[in-house]
Amino acid sequence: MALPKGKVSKARGRSRRANWKLATPSIVVCPHCKKMRLAHRVCKFCGYYDGKQMIKVDDEKKSS
Repeated sequence: MALPKGKVSKARGRSRRANWKLATPSIVVCPHCKKMRLAHRVCKFCGYYDGKQMIKVDDEKKSS
C-alpha cells in the first residue's frame, strides 16, 4: 500500500485544493433567433444548431 514520504503542510495541501473552481458556462447568441444559448448545443428556443433545425419546438415555448 502506498504511503506518503513525509508530512504535507496545511498551506501546501490547501493551496493544491485552491484550484477546484467551477467554470462559468459559455453563453453565445443564437444566430437564428438571437436569444442567448449554451455554446455547442441546440438552441432550446428555436431548435436550430449549425444552421439546421435539429428539434421541433412548439410555439408555446417560443412565445415565452
